[in-house]
Amino acid sequence: MIELKEFLDEKVEVYNQKNFITLDPISIPHQYNLKEDIEIAGLLAATISWGQRKTIIKNANQLVEMMGNSPFDFVMEHNEGQLARLDTFKHRTFNGEDAKYFIRSLQNIYKNHGGLENLFKTNSKNTFEAIENFRNVFFSIAEEKNKRTQKHVSSPAKGSASKRIHMFLRWMVRKDNKGVDFGLWNVLTPSQLSCPLDVHSGNVARALGLLKRKQNDCKAVIELDTELRVLDPNDPVKYDFALFGLGVHEDFLPRNFIIT
Repeated sequence: MIELKEFLDEKVEVYNQKNFITLDPISIPHQYNLKEDIEIAGLLAATISWGQRKTIIKNANQLVEMMGNSPFDFVMEHNEGQLARLDTFKHRTFNGEDAKYFIRSLQNIYKNHGGLENLFKTNSKNTFEAIENFRNVFFSIAEEKNKRTQKHVSSPAKGSASKRIHMFLRWMVRKDNKGVDFGLWNVLTPSQLSCPLDVHSGNVARALGLLKRKQNDCKAVIELDTELRVLDPNDPVKYDFALFGLGVHEDFLPRNFIIT
């Protein structure tokens, strides 16, 4: 574990760098300075973060452009005519109908629930309860009955790894001096965060012996959390940089890491 920690800590230093921002969906909220703009742009970019990263970034930029490049103002002040701009938006199965629901629900959250950050308050040791609370409020607006949008905000309680929402929380909560994650939120601590588990981070974690479960689901997240919190109990999710970077940029295989 000592050699594994040293290896992963080195990889965190390699990939937790500003020069990787332009190649990552986190580049979308990095266009903004206002906290609420960062939150909204970050949530939207994270929500559509599946598929090719170039396409994700292209479509996320298109979405905030449809909002006049002022996400918070658009959420709070839009009328139905302005909302109709989103009708033509599409990223894989996320379409204009979903985008409009997000805007209406976010308006409700900022007007009636104290903002996005406030929904993630929790005394739990992890963020699963906080994510469920967010989902319950997010899908509570009475005038919207369409169920299709619910699949775009995953639920740990239903067994999902919830990769995209864990990624969004990493962006909002982690605090360091690298300039990648924003560290805007104080309702959670980095110690509560979970690794955004996907095919890349999952395969590398299995190759390193950090994960045995074959499915990338909530149980796998819990298993990986346990191991990463041994490596760094205060900031376990920093290893997302290492696991994802090894999988995407280095085509990591078990033989690349040999303990002598």
